Amino acid sequence: MRSKLNFTKFVVDSAGTSGGHKGEAPDKRSIEVAEKNGLDICSQQSRKLLPEDLEKFDYIYVMDQSNLEDVQAMATSDEQRQKIKKILDVPFPGENLDVPDPYYGGSQGFINVYKMLDQATDAIKEQLH
Repeated sequence: MRSKLNFTKFVVDSAGTSGGHKGEAPDKRSIEVAEKNGLDICSQQSRKLLPEDLEKFDYIYVMDQSNLEDVQAMATSDEQRQKIKKILDVPFPGENLDVPDPYYGGSQGFINVYKMLDQATDAIKEQLH
């Protein structure tokens, strides 16, 4: 008996709403936390979310309410607006939680955000599987 193979392919990208750090590498504390968790993000570069991203991607996850409002303002259709969700709404539906900015939380802030996003992406993976 043959097992059913799943050849679903996902493209994951990351972008900010302000573009203030365009072309920059991740914060060194973010790189350190990623490395400790087996991820190499050294070659990543910051980029700004573009209007065409709302067409290109099936899901747009944002970190907080401010980002949600910024990205919703970019949307030109109900179809685009329905793609936009706060990332912590996936593992914590109805709680309306924001991912805090780790920048001012020292190394522990980056560890905490990593754990939150790891949990959220696991929940997203389960939803899409």
